[in-house]
Amino acid sequence: MEEFGLNIMSNLCTVSFPGSDYPSITLPAHENLSEHLTIQNSPVLFGCRTGICGTCLVEVIGEIPPPELDELEMLNTLAPNIFNARLACQLDLTTNIEIGRLEQ
Repeated sequence: MEEFGLNIMSNLCTVSFPGSDYPSITLPAHENLSEHLTIQNSPVLFGCRTGICGTCLVEVIGEIPPPELDELEMLNTLAPNIFNARLACQLDLTTNIEIGRLEQ
């Protein structure tokens, strides 16, 4: 049974990577995405994993909570006026989403 893209029976979220050969992954809600994607064989590259380097800048399709102030400051610098740009290391998974690379 799904409602709003979240499997409410198990609180699992599916993260898809359209345009890549990387398979979708399913994680518990609020799980840290960067801990589950390795640098090798990942469609998302990570650097610092704390939101200050901008290496993991992505485009997110799906409903997620808005960025915290620190992330928002980085996004305003790296991807101004791109409303669905996010830092993958800072995402709070709350529903099924799609992630794609965002060229700077």
